[in-house]
Parts: sequence; structure tokens; C-alpha cells
Amino acid sequence: MAEFIGLSKLYGHVAGLHPDENNTGTGHFNILNVEDLIINGKPKSSSYSRRSFYKVSLIEGKCIVHYADRSIAVDGCALVFTNPSVPYKWEVIGERQFGNVCVFTESFLDKPGILMGFSVFQSADNAVVLLTQEQYIFFKRLFEKMREELHGDYVLKYDYLRHKLLEVIHEAQKLQPEKGEALPVSNGAARIALLFNDLLERQFTIEDPGDVVLLKTPSDFAAKLNVHVNHLNKSLREILGLSTSQLIRNRVLQEARVLLKTTSWTVAEISGCLGFEESNHFSTFFKKTTNLSPLQFRKGD
Repeated sequence: MAEFIGLSKLYGHVAGLHPDENNTGTGHFNILNVEDLIINGKPKSSSYSRRSFYKVSLIEGKCIVHYADRSIAVDGCALVFTNPSVPYKWEVIGERQFGNVCVFTESFLDKPGILMGFSVFQSADNAVVLLTQEQYIFFKRLFEKMREELHGDYVLKYDYLRHKLLEVIHEAQKLQPEKGEALPVSNGAARIALLFNDLLERQFTIEDPGDVVLLKTPSDFAAKLNVHVNHLNKSLREILGLSTSQLIRNRVLQEARVLLKTTSWTVAEISGCLGFEESNHFSTFFKKTTNLSPLQFRKGD
């Protein structure tokens, strides 16, 4: 199963650095060099893993980003957005890799749930933003400014860094204008969507075949959130554009692909973890949505 990597393990791969040095009081923030995370052409931590932190990576080179159930090739310049909920692996296939990695915890932004509204952190389809050379230079300057301020002595530097980090995220979102906007987290629908998403993601810390998803239907989530199921569905459609059932189904499908890809568990074990009473019900669900049986998907990976 995909391992879980915390900040201490990440910094254990970078000589002379320790995570406590960049704790801000409200969270963690740092800028690392891509080159410091690579040795002999491979990332120093190259396992398919979940992390305890968010990353925004500005890279130049040739690699493949394995994110959840997707593999995205990069040959040139790109921004890569990763979050703690989704396992990923960075596979270097070129001779050289350059760039910067911004490592931070959600608490650093001091706005709970704000990252939920950005599609670059929520979907494998949007997690890798390919850049032109001109766009790469633009983002490189933003990263350089963040590094400069991080090591400066401006008394409000962390407020400044929060602003710059959000600028990077917004500028990346602007390159995908048809995708979602940041949530207006003050309204009721957004609050319900935030709580729903938190409940949904907490279900999928599946680390062994004995872990089982307990909330399986819109009614289950509505009862947990103490709202009527119709109100939950309306709120999610308003904020996320999908029904409660669609969001649950999409997340179950994503986790099914991850488990088939990263474990040797049987189809019956995976179906049980995901809340299916019978493995044939899981196989029918999987084939209906992917046109492949679970075993076909595993063998073809």
C-alpha cells in the first residue's frame, strides 16, 4: 500500500534542513530546490505515497507525474499541484531537472478550506499545468520573490508569503479559465460543501484490507452533517457542480483505481474496503464507469 510521508521524512532527504526551522506558528512553509530532492536522476523519495503537506512544484525537464490513477507526461516546463489526500509519484526520465518546490501545510494559509475551491488541488486532470517558456519565467520570478522574502527580516513576511502563494495558485487557475473558482467560504452552501468534502476525504485513508468506508450514500452524509439530503445536494451542485451521488461515486472510483494500482489486495478485499457488500457489485460498478473489469485495469496498468 502507498506509504504516508510526513515533513520529517521529507526533510530527512535534504541535508542541513529541518522542518521546525520553517514553522510559522500557524503552519509550515518553505521553498526547496528540485535539484536537492533528486539523486542519480531519481527523486530521493520516489515511492507512490500520500504526504502530510501540500506542494506546488515549478519544474523544467522531462518527467512523468503519477497522480492518483493518472500518469501525466511533462517534457518542458510545468507547475504541479499535489495535496495530502491523493498519493502520487514523480518519475524523472530526463537527464536534468530544475526548478523549485513550495512545501506548505493548509494551516499556513490561515483560511480553513480555502484550497478546496481550487481545481488544481482537487483533480488529476488539473494538477499538472503545462507552461510555455514565457509562463515559466513569470512563475519562476514569483518563486524567487517568495524565497527572497522567506529569508528576509520583514516583520510581516508570512502575510506577504501567503499572498504570493495564493497569487501563484490564482495565476495557474487563470490558465484554465473554464475550471472552478475559489469558493466564497462565507456562505452556507460553501460551508456545507467544505464539511462534506472533509468527511468524504477522511473516509479514504485506507491502509489495510480491514479499513472500511462507512458513509456510502447521500443520506449517510446528510445525517452526519445534520442537514436534509435535498439541501446537501443543492449546496453541492451550487458550489461543486455535481450531485452528492456523483461526488461519492467519483471518489470511490478514484480510490478503487489507486488500490488496484498500488496494492496486491484481491478484488474482494478492495470491494469490501469501499463499502460494496458483494465483489460482483463492485466489478459491475467499475466496469460500467471505466469499460474495464478491475482485473483488466490492473493487468493493463
